[in-house]
Amino acid sequence: MTPGEARITGRRIMEEGKILAWNLELFYGTYRALKNINIRIRERAVTALIGPSGCGKSTFLRCLNRMNDFVEGVHVRGKVLLDGEDIYDARTDPVELRKRVGMVFQTPNPFSMSVYDNVAYGPRLHGIRNRQKLDGIVEKALVKAALYGEVKDRLYRPAQGLSGGQKQRLCIARALAVDPEVLLMDEPTSALDPVSTARVEELVKELKREYTVVIVTHNMQQAARVSDETAFFLSGELVETGPSAQIFSAPRDPRTRDYIRGRFG
Repeated sequence: MTPGEARITGRRIMEEGKILAWNLELFYGTYRALKNINIRIRERAVTALIGPSGCGKSTFLRCLNRMNDFVEGVHVRGKVLLDGEDIYDARTDPVELRKRVGMVFQTPNPFSMSVYDNVAYGPRLHGIRNRQKLDGIVEKALVKAALYGEVKDRLYRPAQGLSGGQKQRLCIARALAVDPEVLLMDEPTSALDPVSTARVEELVKELKREYTVVIVTHNMQQAARVSDETAFFLSGELVETGPSAQIFSAPRDPRTRDYIRGRFG
C-alpha cells in the first residue's frame, strides 16, 4: 500500500467504522481457518459474532488484537485496520495494540491477588505508580463494570472470593482500566448463571456508549438482545453481516436462515 492509498483508506475507515478486516485469512500451518474475511465494525456499537463451534468466530476475534501471535504455526494474510492503520504492519507494537483493544475471555480468570491489584495490574504494567492516580483508575473501572458498589469494602481481599458473575465483571474492569478503545468479549457469559448473564448483558449495552464492543456468542437470543450488528460465520467464512434486526428477521443467505432456525449447529 502506498502512502497515498493508506491516507485514502484511513479516511474511509474513519467514515465507515472503527475496524475493517480486508481480505483477511488465517492459517494454522497449511490449514486455512479463516477465508477472505471482509467486515466493517462500527464504532461505539456492539457487533455479535455467531456461528456453530469451530466456524472461526473466536479465531477472528483474536485477530483483532493479535492474540493469535501466541499460537505456534499461525500466519495471517490480508489486513486488519484500526482507525485506518494496519495492525499487522511491522511497525505496530502488539503491547500498545492490546492496550487499545482489550480482551475478556470465556472463563473468568482473575489473578491470584486482591480485587484492587487485579484492576491496577494493567496500569502498573504501563508505568503508572502514583497511588492516588491508581486509586482513581481502579474506582472508575469498577464503576464502569457495575461492580464498585459490591466490592468497595473488600478491595484488598482476594479476588478469588468473588462469585462467578463478579469475577467476570472484575475481568471487564481489568480490561477497562487501561482505557481501551475496543473491547473484545469471547463468550463472556457461557460460564455464568442466568442472573449474572443478565447483568453482563446490561453492562455490554452500557459500555457501547464509550467503547466499540465485539462479542462472540453461541446464544442467538443473546446476540439479538445486546448487539447492533451481527456477523454469521460458517466453516471459516463470513457468510453474512448486517444490522441484527435484519439478520434475525430476514437473513439474505439461506445458510444464515437455517442456522438461526436451528436446522444445524
